[in-house]
Amino acid sequence: MNNALMATYNRLPVSFTHGEGVWLWDQNNKRYLDAISGIGVCSLGHANEAIAEVICAQSRALLHTSNIYGISLQEKLAQQLCKITGMESVFFSNSGAEANEAAIKMARLYGHQQGKQTPTILVTENSFHGRTMATLTATGNPKVHAGFEPLVQGFLRVPYNNIEAIQTAAKNNNDITAILVEPIQGEGGINIPDDDYLTNLRKICDEHDWLLITDEIQSGMCRTGKWLASQHYNIKPDIVTLAKALGNGIPIGACLAQGKASNIFQPGNHGSTFGGNPFSCAVASEVIKIMDEKNIAEKATAAGNSITRKLSDVLANTTVVNEIRHKGLMIGIELHKPCAELVSKALEQGLLINVTHDKIIRLLPPLTISADEIDKLTNILERLIKDFEQTSNEPTN
Repeated sequence: MNNALMATYNRLPVSFTHGEGVWLWDQNNKRYLDAISGIGVCSLGHANEAIAEVICAQSRALLHTSNIYGISLQEKLAQQLCKITGMESVFFSNSGAEANEAAIKMARLYGHQQGKQTPTILVTENSFHGRTMATLTATGNPKVHAGFEPLVQGFLRVPYNNIEAIQTAAKNNNDITAILVEPIQGEGGINIPDDDYLTNLRKICDEHDWLLITDEIQSGMCRTGKWLASQHYNIKPDIVTLAKALGNGIPIGACLAQGKASNIFQPGNHGSTFGGNPFSCAVASEVIKIMDEKNIAEKATAAGNSITRKLSDVLANTTVVNEIRHKGLMIGIELHKPCAELVSKALEQGLLINVTHDKIIRLLPPLTISADEIDKLTNILERLIKDFEQTSNEPTN
């Protein structure tokens, strides 16, 4: 590996040269089934031809101007996003962390407009919202915080999927101005809340005049079978953040707002040099077009059900699997013990997976995965998990 790189990742011993659909090839021309899609980014697969054509055409026309000028492609993309989400206005950034930073700033500005001296945002345990100072503070993982104290003030943490904790917080803190929550926790282990959780959050926010902010950076853009995971529960947040799959590999993030949140930002409140540039907006616009025309949300639902059903069948008699959780193609296989070693073992078998929260195999395959590719994925996983069970049960000397 290149010693000039900062040691911010424990990288696996592989480097890829090209891809197609759900497949990646390394420098030795070995093929891998990508069941993590760049951590939920390449949802339409690698080397998508329609996206490649847009990339080439737009790169020849115009890459960047500035947000001090009108950008027609940005306006087009904003209209597309508002149509599919029911939101009213959009701020474009370059990443999910930046989108969440925008949402946090909006919540604080809203709180000050209400006369609150120290606007406070409720966040949850086991969450993940980014690596900037504000978003890592909002993240509910002490490992992410370690070494970066003092953290940013203005956040109050409660357990995930616990309405009573939020009601208690509301009674004890008059400065709460918003709730920031993942509809489904991704990095925290594919944690899917009770069916009435988001509905109750919406009610609480309405009762107290708080903003409901949903971080859909991983769960959005058809990943769970709808444009937004919150749409499963028929609620509309005040603010939604998107990134990852929005650009299918081209960096772009978006902070969407509606209702009382739609006009919080005014000129001078926020900005971005690169956010919403013609290049990234042209690509994201094509991503939405493809997802819409090819019914990608429905395919994600069907594929997620298929993978989960097959894995549940073949792993039904294993003792090492605690639970399989999924919503669309956001899948978590929770084992009874830490299983980080499975990432390397899967790599040897030509499969790319991720283990999060120590013992949850996270699957985020491209939403275009075929029936044959699903069979390959589940067959490899079955062998890996059963081998892991066998070695786990072997006596140690």
